[in-house]
Amino acid sequence: MVEGAPGILGEGIAALYLELRGYRIIERNARAGRCEIDIVADDGGCLAFIEVKMRRDDSYGSAVEAINPYKLRNIRKAARIILARSGGLLKYDEIRFDLVAIDIDRTADRMVLRHLKGIA
Repeated sequence: MVEGAPGILGEGIAALYLELRGYRIIERNARAGRCEIDIVADDGGCLAFIEVKMRRDDSYGSAVEAINPYKLRNIRKAARIILARSGGLLKYDEIRFDLVAIDIDRTADRMVLRHLKGIA
């Protein structure tokens, strides 16, 4: 059984997944005003702003379905603020917005992780 707060647990799983795939985590829970980006990472020279969604059941749909136009707008807004406040420290030719979606299937006792690149 998966225990712990979904947000913290999901972000930890996502960060480990990304690191195992060669990403360098720059910041977690990057705040930009009232918006937040779960993970900011370097993917081989591409700056990736990564939203993490985890669902323990499908009562409210899948983790992928949790991303809506309003959430995408907030992610883009937060990214602009983070880039501006970095004072040029985060200089990348390519910027990407990703989603790491984690769905827990308790009946099958498994976790399904999907990494969608370029969602916005």
